[in-house]
Amino acid sequence: MNCHRIVYVTRGKAQTQIVDHRGKAVFDDRIQQGQVVVVPYNFAVVKQAGDQGFEWLAFNTNDNAMINTLSGYTSALRGLLVDVIANTCQISRQAAERLKFSQEETLIYSGGKSYGQGRVSSE
Repeated sequence: MNCHRIVYVTRGKAQTQIVDHRGKAVFDDRIQQGQVVVVPYNFAVVKQAGDQGFEWLAFNTNDNAMINTLSGYTSALRGLLVDVIANTCQISRQAAERLKFSQEETLIYSGGKSYGQGRVSSE
């Protein structure tokens, strides 16, 4: 939220969308192994893994970066009821359960600086 984020894809492919504070997409494309994407300060990013999964490293440009995850293991969605997710996103209950529970994400902290490493399942 308070830094630029540099995302380097280490394995797989993902459909990726980056949006500004008005919700306007500034990037909406597939990224794959070996590519780098810069997510500007105060922009949101979502990634949907391809069939073979998706792994990445993320580097933040602020020593005291604030992280706000909307998907994955540490997601704010994990605190919501499945029915709330299904109704809000207008998806089936089964799809809402997959969204809430099937993705993994890990953050690694070292010496006060944060370096994110993530994996999003293809489910």
